[in-house]
Amino acid sequence: MYLYHIDKIALSNCSLSGIQSLTMNKKQHSTLFLVSALLITACSSKIVVVLVPDPDGSVGRITVSNQAGRVEIFTSNQAATIKDRDTAPSSPVNMEKKEIDSIFSEALAIQPIPPIHFMLYFERNSIQLKSESTKVLSSIILSIRRRDSAHISVAGYTDTLGEKAYNLDLSKRRALAVRDLLIRRGVKKGHIETTFHGEENLLIKTKDNVASPKNRRAEVVVR
Repeated sequence: MYLYHIDKIALSNCSLSGIQSLTMNKKQHSTLFLVSALLITACSSKIVVVLVPDPDGSVGRITVSNQAGRVEIFTSNQAATIKDRDTAPSSPVNMEKKEIDSIFSEALAIQPIPPIHFMLYFERNSIQLKSESTKVLSSIILSIRRRDSAHISVAGYTDTLGEKAYNLDLSKRRALAVRDLLIRRGVKKGHIETTFHGEENLLIKTKDNVASPKNRRAEVVVR
């Protein structure tokens, strides 16, 4: 969740006591923009709260409350207005994207760029990438260069075929193999973090001792 005050100096000189609390659904963290209508109405304490989707498209929910009442927002691009502490928040209304972009342009401009995820798959019982995954490496390198990224994570996994201890070691070797492939292509070793999970966190849920090509994988995240 990101909370932006558009004009910090102006906001510090005006009352925001109309809002008593903003409660976020912990399971779904959405982006929240809070703006004082001071920008439009001089030193009014009127406040507008807008719920917008996260970069991945998911939408959570928020509860806006003060001493006069409360309202829940759970639909993308809906807004509630709070006039003052003695007036309950308004019912949510839809706000056009153009209006959101206009009012919250500064906040939108400083949002962090969302990370990019890549999935690489391996041959059975091997640290050898499948041919189609080898081709993905160039896209990973391109993303790293475009972002000038110094924060790349590589996580290795296996399917449930075989012993857990062996699979944990195999997932480690897979993560390190991908790390080494990136290093050979010019990525600094210190910019890459590796983790390994064996047969935990299966992409495709299976019973024990089941071969699953989709679970024989490494996930690369470029931030």
